[in-house]
Amino acid sequence: MKKFKHEDEVTEFKSELNEKLERTVVAFLNSRKGGDIYIGVGDDGKILGVDKVDKLQLAISDRIKNNILPTCLGFYDVFPETHNGKTIIHIVVTRGNEKPYYIKKFGLSPAGCFTRIGSGVQQMTPNMIDNMYSSRTRDSLRNIPSPSSLKLTFEQLKIYYQEKGFKINNSFLKNLDLYTTDSKLNYVAYMLADVNSISIKVAKYAGTNKIELIENEEYGYCSLIKATNRVLDKLEIENKTFIKIEGKATRSQKRMINSTALREALINAIVHNDYTKEVPPVVEIYSDRLSITSYGGLVQGLSKEEFFAGRSMPRNRELMRIYRDLEFVEQMGSGIHRILEAYNKRIFKITENFLEICFPYEKEYLENVKESQLEKSDIYVTPHVTEHVTEHLTHQVTHQVTHQVEILLFTITVEMSRNDIMKNLNLVDRVSFKERYLNPALESNLIEMTQPDSPNSPTQKYRLTTKGLELQKQLREKKNV
Repeated sequence: MKKFKHEDEVTEFKSELNEKLERTVVAFLNSRKGGDIYIGVGDDGKILGVDKVDKLQLAISDRIKNNILPTCLGFYDVFPETHNGKTIIHIVVTRGNEKPYYIKKFGLSPAGCFTRIGSGVQQMTPNMIDNMYSSRTRDSLRNIPSPSSLKLTFEQLKIYYQEKGFKINNSFLKNLDLYTTDSKLNYVAYMLADVNSISIKVAKYAGTNKIELIENEEYGYCSLIKATNRVLDKLEIENKTFIKIEGKATRSQKRMINSTALREALINAIVHNDYTKEVPPVVEIYSDRLSITSYGGLVQGLSKEEFFAGRSMPRNRELMRIYRDLEFVEQMGSGIHRILEAYNKRIFKITENFLEICFPYEKEYLENVKESQLEKSDIYVTPHVTEHVTEHLTHQVTHQVTHQVEILLFTITVEMSRNDIMKNLNLVDRVSFKERYLNPALESNLIEMTQPDSPNSPTQKYRLTTKGLELQKQLREKKNV
């Protein structure tokens, strides 16, 4: 539990929401590091708590969104926290990249511009405002026009937003800041469009170096959101769960890599990657480790100490805002904390132009793999992550199945809905699931619908056919399950 001691350069306490909220937020946006505002904490650090949390949280978000310019969507987060049995509101504000920020009704003037000095808020002078404005960052993705001369469509992005309960209207793209100042679709729009040239490379090698490439896939040329989901699905498959038998009755079950840390690392790499040089993130899978590399290094002005402390400074605020809307990101700055809960800082390699996170596989997994190469081992890879079956199976069923279909066969044990199957497989991309898992299994007559005459029925379920049951049995025997 966090103990609140005193206000400082990056910490502000407010016993209740008051009229000074906007100027405090503006001050942190214009500062060097950003900061944290706690509503429901006294000046002495005593936790007082707040009432009507949901209503207060919404009011804070609306005031920041509507009363401050330039728009700071993607540069702040508002969420409740519980301390000593009392609920407070935590507002995380990052350093903005379009300074100076100001209170809308006062304009770009000393009355509307503030900055953080020590533990206080200071009004900016005209000279400070002019100097800050002249150095304003203008090469953000929002200000770079889309490189495509073709008409861009956004059906995939709209589907993802609709699935999260958002209503789509004629201002959808504008509300997401997908236009430049001269009303042209920007580079962020291009990355989120149904068709583009952006892809995330996933390379797999047979050993511990790059000599023997056994798989090289490109996930993209579609909405970056869809590409993200497909890479997450791929990593879910690659991140095997293994069971080690220790004695007669004791078993331990682990994943090769901590799944939460792996997901956070991929999302961070995608959201914070510097796309201005057209270099996308890369995932590399070796026999002993998995690495995720993003281009751009740390955001200018963010030190390694601040980075590891979870201080968030989004390089691409438009992407950050969208990934938060779609619940890929929970709270700003929380991703690094989740990774460091499972691993130490040594897995990070930070250079001027690149940031690599290298996850070593669990020691027990590597030991079991080594043992299995010498003799029959007690290690068993769970069904949802077994090796790709390519040979023809004998007995009553002879069929060559893909990795994804094999996973599906092990997952369906009773009649199950599509949502239940996807949940068990930890998959989120409905389109990818249908194309790579469901349809191939249906076409091979390994599974069937419970309501074949109503394929789109909301109560539709799927079950194994006789052929599917036989193949499942043979696969289990093959894997000694």
